[in-house]
Order: sequence, then structure tokens, then C-alpha cells
Amino acid sequence: MQNQIRIKAGLAAVGLTMLLCACSPQGQGDAAPIVSPSAADPGAAKAADPAAAATTAGWRPAPVYQEGASGIVVGPVAGVRVEHDFQRAYLASPTWKLFASPDSVGTPLVALVLEGSDRVTAGELRIGRSEDAAAVNACLELPAEATGPAAATTVDIGGVPFTHFTVGDAAMSHYVNAESYRAVRDGSCYAIDLVVAGTRPEVYDPPRTPPFTQQEAASRLAEALKTVYWVE
Repeated sequence: MQNQIRIKAGLAAVGLTMLLCACSPQGQGDAAPIVSPSAADPGAAKAADPAAAATTAGWRPAPVYQEGASGIVVGPVAGVRVEHDFQRAYLASPTWKLFASPDSVGTPLVALVLEGSDRVTAGELRIGRSEDAAAVNACLELPAEATGPAAATTVDIGGVPFTHFTVGDAAMSHYVNAESYRAVRDGSCYAIDLVVAGTRPEVYDPPRTPPFTQQEAASRLAEALKTVYWVE
């Protein structure tokens, strides 16, 4: 009789244990682990991040210049001031493109002038455009001031092929050099000139110190050119 009582008590204990286990899948005293949405779905965290979502959607930072709803755009560039004319106090013509002929018709769009530019050394990225038929027809022709061993090469700027050449001129103690780019797009001639110009510092008394070297100016302008792109 006592053996039967012990067996029944043992069975009751086993049943109670099974009931407790059924109520707690993680086992006695263990809390269920918390799984974050990003761990469960790595894409969820990216979708919740506005910056990531914007990048995925092709978002770009605000440009320093945009021609219009369609056309050429210049992204953010540090260390420059933005001008909308080419009127400077150094040897570089204010025409819509560098070394344009006197009868050439066009419009200066934007100039990114390196901060610190002065009469000794100055640098700027210029963009001009012309819809004039004669200017468009002669758009890819090299000016007489073209220099360098290679007459011209083709360079991609923001997905648009440009004719690239080097130009230079000097007068007395003044000089102007540039990497120039020309392309015909949507019936217009686009001209981009990376201009480095100035005066030999030793002509001043006492000699003046340039704000930066010509090589530094050229390098900074080349970096600025990388921000150029187009919108349709």
C-alpha cells in the first residue's frame, strides 16, 4: 500500500514538472532573449536610417551651383567663394570661355574662386555656356594658346565626354595657365576652365608671398572638377 502511495506521489511530481516546462519554453528561470529588429532583419536598420535611405535613393548634398531643372551642376566645394561673372583683377579675359575670340557670344555661368586668391597667385574653376550657332560649331576647336605635347584628349566629366587641352599665355610679368574642357550638349557649347593666373612675386618691392603655389592651385581645382555632374 505504501509503495502505491509513493508511486502516485512520484507521478504527480513528474506531471507538475512537465506542466511548468510547457509554460516556460526557455526553461526554468531563463528569460527569453530580446532580438532587435536590425538583428532579425539587417535591412530594417538601414531603412530606418534617413541618411542611409537618402543615399540609397541617390540623394546628393546641396550644390553650390545648378544651372536649372536640367543642365550642369557643381557639388559642394570647400575653400572657395562662388561668383557668377569672370571679372577679376588678373590676366584672364572675362569672356564666357578662356581665350574666346572677340566676336564669340556666350554666358558665364559660375566661377569657384579659391579663397586667398590675389594678384600674385589666383585660381578659379570657370563654367560658361553658349547657344550661339557659330560658338557651338567651333566648340571643340583648340585656340592658338593651346600648349603641351598632346593636342587634345577626351575626358569624362559627370558622364559627359569633354575635349581636354592645356592653354597658357604670358605678358610682361603676368601669366595665365589653364586646363580647359569643351563639350557640346543639348545644342550648347559648355566650356570649363581651371584657371591659374597671377604675377611673378619678385616684381613687387618687397617681393610678395603668394597665397599658394601654382601646383597647389591646380591640384585644388582638379579636385573641385570632380564635383561636377549633370541633371536631366
